[in-house]
Amino acid sequence: MYKVAVMGDYDSIYGFAALGLTTFPVETAEEGAAQLKKAAADDFAVVYMTEALAASLQEEIEVYRDQLRPAVILIPGVSGNTGAGIAQVKKSVEQAVGSDIIFNGEN
Repeated sequence: MYKVAVMGDYDSIYGFAALGLTTFPVETAEEGAAQLKKAAADDFAVVYMTEALAASLQEEIEVYRDQLRPAVILIPGVSGNTGAGIAQVKKSVEQAVGSDIIFNGEN
């Protein structure tokens, strides 16, 4: 059975453990890259990642973009929403349907 993980700074992700999700608190980009690789090899189908961590792991995330799993979904952290999660969804929708049907060219 596939699992769901949450990665990011401890303060942003500790509450997800109460929902039964596996949490991976990481402090550095190097820890994050290693943990993402480990999660991908360990049957995690979805990895929720804070936008702040994802900003420093763009190359590592791109490796999994065209793969079936894990799906890397960006979430805001305690520091706030950077808009990266929405931008990722917009890009994915544009890629899937060929045009911007969510924002109709607006940001």
